[in-house]
Amino acid sequence: MKSNIVSFRTNARLARQLWGQPSRIALRSLRELTARYSLSIAAGDLQFLDGCWYVTHSGLLQLASRRGCRGINTMLQDKLSDFLAGRWVFKAVVYKSAHSKGFVGYGDADPSNVSSMVRGAELRIAETRAVNRALRKAYGIGLCSVEELGAFSSQSRPSTAPPPTNGHSSNGNGNGQPRLRDQLCLLIRQYNLDANLVKAYAADFCGTETLSGATRELIESFISHLSSAAKENRDALVCKLNSYSQPVEARP
Repeated sequence: MKSNIVSFRTNARLARQLWGQPSRIALRSLRELTARYSLSIAAGDLQFLDGCWYVTHSGLLQLASRRGCRGINTMLQDKLSDFLAGRWVFKAVVYKSAHSKGFVGYGDADPSNVSSMVRGAELRIAETRAVNRALRKAYGIGLCSVEELGAFSSQSRPSTAPPPTNGHSSNGNGNGQPRLRDQLCLLIRQYNLDANLVKAYAADFCGTETLSGATRELIESFISHLSSAAKENRDALVCKLNSYSQPVEARP
């Protein structure tokens, strides 16, 4: 009991340092989480977002280790996944003991439901979400895991970056949509295009020396054009891009 009290005091102190003064309800929940699961803020087991506690992947794995988890199996669900769209679905099974029948959890991820900070890692995110759900079910944790928050998780964290000051910024538009740079990178990865050639093409399309000098409206127009061209005829698009590998004066 004494160790739990000390752990709660440590958790509460760190919570105040990191996120300000939590509400009484939040502190009561933190006390319960500390006593029942020994989750530690210092170890990165918990996150506090928008007034709610979320357990992390590392916190769940540490809990499973302390409780003697015998194994975790993950399986890609081929019929539910779509490689071209970047959509992945996993099934995870957690075995608490040698004779456990297993606790099942499913996780999915695609470019629309992951943070822009991890765009391109949808397969790994899907597997992590499946494991988290299976672990939460196995050990009776009612908290959502922070990895399941998807595209909106990054918006809940304080940002130290200054806001855009003009129309030339390629940041997001504030409504949860991916940033223009992320959309362009996603197209490059999805269709296996040369990033340098795409940038050169974009600058030529926008009528600027570099892509950074283009307005947001021009970049949006180019992204739409590039997406349509890649879908309709990727080979023709690649030929067009290859023309930008030549010196400027030699372009057709």
